[in-house]
Amino acid sequence: MKRVEGGICAVNGVTASGACEGDYGVSVIVSKNSTASAVFTSNKVVAAPVIITKDAVEDGRLSAIVANSGNANCFTGQEGMEDGMQMAKIVADKLELGTKDVAVASTGIIGRKLPMPVITDLINEAMENLKNSPKASRNVAEAIMTTDTFPKELAVETTLEDGNKVRIGGVCKGSGMIAPNMGTMLSFITTDVQASAEELQSALKEAVDKSFNMVVVDGDVSTNDMVVIMANGRSGRIDGKFQEALDYLCTELAKMIARDGEGATKFMEVEVKGAESLEDARSAAKAVVSSSLVKTAIFGADPNWGRIVAAVGYSGAEMDEEEVTISLKSDENMVNIVDNGVVKAYEGSKELVTAEDVMESSDIKITVDLNLGEYSAKAYGCDLSYEYVRINAEYST
Repeated sequence: MKRVEGGICAVNGVTASGACEGDYGVSVIVSKNSTASAVFTSNKVVAAPVIITKDAVEDGRLSAIVANSGNANCFTGQEGMEDGMQMAKIVADKLELGTKDVAVASTGIIGRKLPMPVITDLINEAMENLKNSPKASRNVAEAIMTTDTFPKELAVETTLEDGNKVRIGGVCKGSGMIAPNMGTMLSFITTDVQASAEELQSALKEAVDKSFNMVVVDGDVSTNDMVVIMANGRSGRIDGKFQEALDYLCTELAKMIARDGEGATKFMEVEVKGAESLEDARSAAKAVVSSSLVKTAIFGADPNWGRIVAAVGYSGAEMDEEEVTISLKSDENMVNIVDNGVVKAYEGSKELVTAEDVMESSDIKITVDLNLGEYSAKAYGCDLSYEYVRINAEYST
């Protein structure tokens, strides 16, 4: 497997475009006659585009995606549904498709009506500039940004077991309201693999469970989240090699979201090993990466291992404090701060000095070994800074 240029447009047969005006943006991705699947927010408050796209992918087919930023089109009633359907219709009419061939996504402020004249103009502009190029993919990634500070995209190529080379491209957005089980984020993935809708859904769910569902920025779950994948079938049959590549792509995109958390100054990876079950490993990793006390300790460069232990303890995972080992790692240093239940990073110790150095790093890995079983999981997040409070205190309602 290798990385390739082009984002979603690294896949043959995909065209895309993005257009922006003021606070609003629109992205369009076209991959005609594709097998498709998607996963959605777990929030009980569901935005109109989520309802529309759930219906659209029910038959396992899509040909296009249209997404807007600047307005979530959520809590907007029947008018919001009609506006979302109109977005799909504009794209469908220009491509000579049915409305149900088009997925719809939105991100932005909740509770405001879509400014349809602006959105319509942006859709038309995007439709006039559809291309298969790296720049087109970048424009898509930029047009769906809200509080993001950089566009997020990636493409990979791998060789399938049948010898065919397959490509997968992805773009995503996300910076705040990020929590496990899909937190404010959109991701659109294209590929040329051959797969049934059932096979694609299984592959996507497995990848999302390891990646996007293991990211926590602030613990809030959005109303609009979705990950959509379209497979145009121009390459070989789906297999384990494809799954590995999809897992990698989604994990790397998820890490980009964690690095770009609102106000973030540091990236945090938490690995829990030696758990009795996969559920325990994931629960414990999420608990640590979600903890406001751990996040603020990361921000303040404080190796407060007690906060890590406490988070694992309330996660619901099986643990024995006499068996737990905790280590901190940066690019330059690694140190055990707790070793089989014995505290090593006590006041005046060399381990504490090293731990303090590690915590100054912009990339920090926390490893918790429960020493009870064979299961492991990783979660991703960022620190919680003064800037996060400022951004969300000033964010328009």
